[in-house]
Amino acid sequence: MKLLMFYTPSFWFKTFQRVLAEAPEADQEQEIEQAVVVFYQAEAGDEERRAKVLAKLIKNVKWLAGKFGASNVVLHSFNHLSASKAPPELAAGLAEEAAQRLAAAGFAVTATPFGYLNEWKMHVAGESLAKVFKEI
Repeated sequence: MKLLMFYTPSFWFKTFQRVLAEAPEADQEQEIEQAVVVFYQAEAGDEERRAKVLAKLIKNVKWLAGKFGASNVVLHSFNHLSASKAPPELAAGLAEEAAQRLAAAGFAVTATPFGYLNEWKMHVAGESLAKVFKEI
């Protein structure tokens, strides 16, 4: 799994176009403030390492949120971080489980609709740690 994480004073998104036929119908627009925004890509091989991948995903999100005192998290599927791609079902499942665990830890979690292209506006803080890439 690859993660591109940002600390954002402001993140806005709106569904644009469904790209996975099996994705449920979604028409969503939302703005989230003071959030860790996680662009993630599940990779081939993540299924065999599922528990480790989930643990490290959650650990990295909590770490970055702690650096900025953020309690909001946005998960956004971004299939442009690696040439290695996992099946959509695996990526969606990992994100859903991560969202549940983060919510159980006290975070307010938003996920952009999986299987959709989205418009987004993002104000990223200037600090170096406001932009972090991780390879799990």
